[in-house]
Amino acid sequence: MARIYHVAKNGNDRNIGTAEMPFLTISRAAKLADEGDTVIVHAGVYREHVSPEHGARSELGRITYMAAEGEKVIIKGSEELTDWKKDGALWKVTVDNRLFGDHNPYETAVDGDWLVKPLDPPHHTGMIYLDGTSLDEVVTMEELLEKPMTWLCAVSDTETTIYANFKNADPNAALTEMNVRRSCFYPERSGLNYITVRGFEMAHAATNWAPPTSDQVGLLGPHFAKGWIIEDNIIHDARCAAVSLGKDGVTGDNIYTHYHRKAGYYYQYEAMLSARRMGWSRETIGSHIVRNNLIYNCGQNGIVGHMGCAFSEIYGNEIYNVGNKKEFTGYEVGAIKLHAPIDTQIHHNLIHDSFMGTWLDWQAQGCRLSANVYYNNGIDIKIEVTHGPHLVDNNICASEQNFQNAAQGGAYVHNLFLGGMFQYPVLDRSTPYHLPHSTDMMGCTLVYSNDDRFYNNIFGNVQKTENKKFIVGLGHYNGAPDTLEEYLDTVFTKYGKCDTEAFSWEKQPLFTKHNYYGDGVPAYDRDHTSVKTETATDARVYEENGNVYLEMTLDESFSALKPEIVDTKRLELPRISEAPYENPDGSPITVDTDLLGNRRGAHPTTGPIENIGTGRVKVLIAKRK
Repeated sequence: MARIYHVAKNGNDRNIGTAEMPFLTISRAAKLADEGDTVIVHAGVYREHVSPEHGARSELGRITYMAAEGEKVIIKGSEELTDWKKDGALWKVTVDNRLFGDHNPYETAVDGDWLVKPLDPPHHTGMIYLDGTSLDEVVTMEELLEKPMTWLCAVSDTETTIYANFKNADPNAALTEMNVRRSCFYPERSGLNYITVRGFEMAHAATNWAPPTSDQVGLLGPHFAKGWIIEDNIIHDARCAAVSLGKDGVTGDNIYTHYHRKAGYYYQYEAMLSARRMGWSRETIGSHIVRNNLIYNCGQNGIVGHMGCAFSEIYGNEIYNVGNKKEFTGYEVGAIKLHAPIDTQIHHNLIHDSFMGTWLDWQAQGCRLSANVYYNNGIDIKIEVTHGPHLVDNNICASEQNFQNAAQGGAYVHNLFLGGMFQYPVLDRSTPYHLPHSTDMMGCTLVYSNDDRFYNNIFGNVQKTENKKFIVGLGHYNGAPDTLEEYLDTVFTKYGKCDTEAFSWEKQPLFTKHNYYGDGVPAYDRDHTSVKTETATDARVYEENGNVYLEMTLDESFSALKPEIVDTKRLELPRISEAPYENPDGSPITVDTDLLGNRRGAHPTTGPIENIGTGRVKVLIAKRK
């Protein structure tokens, strides 16, 4: 029989957990909650790491953790710091190491595979906050004296001392906090399925660097399980990763960093194969929903995952200010950074003011990136070492650098690209491809680049700085054939019965139709059905009173475009994977709605917004949370 447990600040963990006799801690309820149960948490700040004891065997037995309706519930991985003492121009406080249990974030270095270390000694997973604002960590007293709103730490066997420069603030007169716990809501054990986490604010977790070869611990996450729903939460100030849909440590944990016997690429490949042998499949792992959350102020990722993110749906989230502090950096930073997101659907998210918007890395087969709005990012989208099919449709990319394409076999349909693109092959890392909608490998090969489809897109140029790698428009594809037949004929005519290397010597085809090139942006030289104009788009995406608007100018020639509906049949098969562009359930795809949910006509409008018109237009495209 399903039970309802209540948690409140006036409760006691010796109580029975009813509304009249609630528990004091969420952790107490999490030890008891089992199939079909609901944990309702009432208003207050709960400083604890919630580690559920049980999952459910099926969707029918889902366990739900939720904030009481209309009540503000905050779970923090931090503790308050009091009794600061003045130390010259600085402040200091000393705490007993027993506060941290077996994990002291102030002696735990931010470290792991693919981390670029800017400093020695390194930074730590701990953080210090003054009235909710995080201070920057420095590593010398000289820096601490010079830079306001900074801190450093000294750890002995029994004590941890924090030194801080609060500028003119008195930390004893403010709310000052320190990271103590690695996570806020994260099971210690993997494999706890079908849990819902709804309506909380969670903050201040001492998460470590989370590359795809590590135990990817997050502030919040399922810990390599199936079927979680993470919805309507406010999640912020994770040292590295906020929401983790990633793998556990059983298949390897930063082995490259520990042993350096071979490149991290090989360990990542081995981790995937190891997980497959242990049962990683659609039936056992992934299929999560992450929706309608506000995620911000994270050092590495808003959402991260390797393999555990497969078959999931991520939508309706706003993610910003990720990777911007740059106290440390590396090759795994992004508002959303996923490895092996097979069949994952990422749509209707607002992603802005981050180092990178969305980075899909390795095995993004079947992934769809749809109706997202990007602006003020370092790079909006990166897709790396995958062979298709993957679909990118109805997105607005308004940063200076829109798209880094190190993949092949992608379809780019009805997007607005207002910045530069950078495209390149990857001929030194063989990458798997899979049977459709499966984790079973079909083969493994290099990324030769191209074999892409660009239909019904708008291209403009709003770059303010020069970057030689990032080029606007599709002119950098010039010289590529526009049919598969021409490509294969060229390869076999030149090289006869050739082997792998010949396929890297000739450009794979590019398929284009009904694009609009404004601002004099260079077009692909065989894109004969498209419109090219010198008319300035003067495009911009901007915020006003919590709303996000697109404003741009479209030439009258825009109305001459008569695109066709794009669907599975028209997209054909990528050359390598030979898998169709389909929905995760195997049904055909038809791109027949726009970014705002409007139905498209028989001859749909080029770009992400149906019936946008010509001349100077202004459209409400998103609302901030």
